[in-house]
Amino acid sequence: MGASRTERAGQRSRTVGEDWAAFLPPEMDQLFDATRNALECSNVVLSVVLDEALGLCEQEQFTLGEERAMAFGELFDLLAIRLRRVIRAIKQHGSHYGTLPNVSALVPANFRGATAQRISFTSSLLAKVVFGSRMRFFHKLNALEEIIERLQEETRVIVEDVSDKAQVSPERAWRQMEVLGYDLNTCMAETTVVLKSFFCALPAEELETFRQKLV
Repeated sequence: MGASRTERAGQRSRTVGEDWAAFLPPEMDQLFDATRNALECSNVVLSVVLDEALGLCEQEQFTLGEERAMAFGELFDLLAIRLRRVIRAIKQHGSHYGTLPNVSALVPANFRGATAQRISFTSSLLAKVVFGSRMRFFHKLNALEEIIERLQEETRVIVEDVSDKAQVSPERAWRQMEVLGYDLNTCMAETTVVLKSFFCALPAEELETFRQKLV
C-alpha cells in the first residue's frame, strides 16, 4: 500500500485546477459522476421550486407561495444532508487512511449571506497564516459543514415564519431564501471540487472502502 500511495502521489497534479481537468480511472469516474449528478439533480429541483415561488410572490399569490415554502424547506434539507454525507465520507476516509488531496481556500466573495461569508472569511484567513496542508484540508471541510448547518437553521426559521403567517413580508422572506439557496449551491460546487481532487489522490485499493462510506 505504501508503494502504491507513493507512486500515486508522484503521478498527481499540483493544483485544484489541474485536478478538475484530470482524467480519473473508469470506476472512480463513474462514482464521481454518480455522486455529482445526484447533488445536481437535487439542486435543480430546489431551484425550480424557488423560481416558482418568486414568480408567485410577484403575482401576489401568497397562499400558493406558502405551499412552495414548505416544499423549499424540505428540498433544501435534502440537498444539505446529501452534501454533509459526502463531506463526512471524505473526512472519515482521509482521517483514517491519510489520503489528502490538493485544496484551495474558501472565497468569501463566492457567498452572498452574512453567515456564510463570515465563516468562509475566517476559514480562508486561518488557512493562509496557520495551517499546514493537512489541517487546511480538514478545516475547509469543517467550515463547509458548518456553513451548511447554519444555512439549514436559517432556512427552517424563515419557512416556519412564512407557514405560520408571522409578521414577515413574503417578498422579503423569499429574497432571503434566494440568498440561502445561492449559498447552498456554492457549498455544493465547493464540495464537488473537493471530491474530484480527493479522487485524484485516492489509491485504487481504497476505492471500494470509500465507496461504502460515500454511497
